[in-house]
Amino acid sequence: MTDENEDSRKQGVEFGPLADELEDEEYPIDKAALLERYGDRELELEGDTTTIRTVLEAQGEATYESADDVRRCVIGMVSDEAIGRDNYSDRGGSTESEEGTEESV
Repeated sequence: MTDENEDSRKQGVEFGPLADELEDEEYPIDKAALLERYGDRELELEGDTTTIRTVLEAQGEATYESADDVRRCVIGMVSDEAIGRDNYSDRGGSTESEEGTEESV
């Protein structure tokens, strides 16, 4: 199980308690079985929610080999709504203006 304080938000998708359940699942698991068990579980996107069924329905037949495999597929299938603000990254680092570049007056 993951630490409760560990961030379950990946690439704009909040998996919440589903993250732990996916870790505890037995793999491989096919898409039909995954959706039967977890299809109605909600995922939080930036300012919105959707279900795992809604996200993965458009994907063809699939077999997932691990919880990471499921997360990667979900992240790859969510719409741009999960991104949040355009041209913004919460991955750290600094912008050029934050790196001490000063303009002369």
